[in-house]
Amino acid sequence: MMRTRPLKVALLGCGVVGSEVARIMTTHADDLAARIGAPVELAGVAVRRPDKVREGIAPELITTDATALVKRGDIDVVVEVIGGVEPARTLITTAFEHGASVVSANKALLAQDGATLYAAAGRHGQDLYYEAAVAGAIPLIRPLRESLAGDKINRVMGIVNGTTNFILDKMDTSGAGYSEALDEATALGYAEADPTADVEGFDAAAKAAILAGIAFHTRVRLDDVYREGMTEVTAADFASAKEMGCTIKLLAICERAADGGSVTARVHPAMIPLSHPLASVREAYNAVFVEAEAAGRLMFYGPGAGGSPTASAVLGDLVAVCRNKLNEANGPGESAYTQLPVSSMGEVVTRYHISLDVADKPGVLAQVATVFAEHGVSIDTVRQHGRPDGGGEASLVVVTHRAPDAALSGTVEALRKLDTVRGVASIMRVEGE
Repeated sequence: MMRTRPLKVALLGCGVVGSEVARIMTTHADDLAARIGAPVELAGVAVRRPDKVREGIAPELITTDATALVKRGDIDVVVEVIGGVEPARTLITTAFEHGASVVSANKALLAQDGATLYAAAGRHGQDLYYEAAVAGAIPLIRPLRESLAGDKINRVMGIVNGTTNFILDKMDTSGAGYSEALDEATALGYAEADPTADVEGFDAAAKAAILAGIAFHTRVRLDDVYREGMTEVTAADFASAKEMGCTIKLLAICERAADGGSVTARVHPAMIPLSHPLASVREAYNAVFVEAEAAGRLMFYGPGAGGSPTASAVLGDLVAVCRNKLNEANGPGESAYTQLPVSSMGEVVTRYHISLDVADKPGVLAQVATVFAEHGVSIDTVRQHGRPDGGGEASLVVVTHRAPDAALSGTVEALRKLDTVRGVASIMRVEGE
């Protein structure tokens, strides 16, 4: 039986994603009603610029008073797509206080203060859904916190930022430099005018915090995530990667320690073998590789950003939350019951690819090998090439076995102090083996 009274939805933000949410709600109204069991009605849209023409949205729905909109009392679901920490946090908690559940795409807020939002939702018996916050249209949050809830997840590793993947893919396939690839990404609309959040890894770090929290049932904040950007990746790095049968990706990696007593979350560029499924993820696509104890290895792949893909995830959450409203039930809340500590980056065990500019004379390799041995880091392979123009210098590339990141970092610092080492040209971790 279809309930005749519509469920009322307030939309906070009407940019690229918000306008697409409003469009789909209007054009697919009958389908949404059939899936939910009741019609849904767009009851108000909060914006900053009320004079802007918004096709398909009745002018009387537009307001600049977002607080008044979420306080109305007759709103069933608030969809928040304005981003940022404030005023989004206050608006969401206010919505809970006034009887509305919330669907959000706000990765920054969830990564920084998800615990506060969950607590507020729980106090007021409301839902908090956020599938769109991590990987756009890719169904990822719901499989992690529902489909795999009975399994033990040990690792989540993925490409969760389309801008950086587009840039690195162009550097790999065309031989372009970083600046040239960034210019192309900007021209095509993949990169913002200020790409800092993407290329310095802030966007991916927020997503890593969310993924780690869900996968390991513990609270992981943005401050817990180790972060390195990709602006220093060069064409020479890609040439070295190809020699190893690898490519380079900006990865978000969330891991459970081998003893199960702690977790780590990190974002940085890394070399991965061409045989790994993530190596074939091209252009602006996202993919997340999950390793679970019983389910084994799973990969989720698709468009990770953009108005339509993100709106698809938002509408999926909206359907779920509206169904819960009709059934007077709630979906899964925060599952942070393990309270595992988050280890520092220094405790992460990984491999390194280190490229050194060294003096081209006997004994240099022995000195370098001694430094690695003194720090307890085992060398896997060494490649040495003399400079084509001579000049008394050579390029020395060392790939290590797995070792604690702190030991590897200490090795690099000691190498910098050798008189025979003219410079450390490149340092990159090797993952996915």
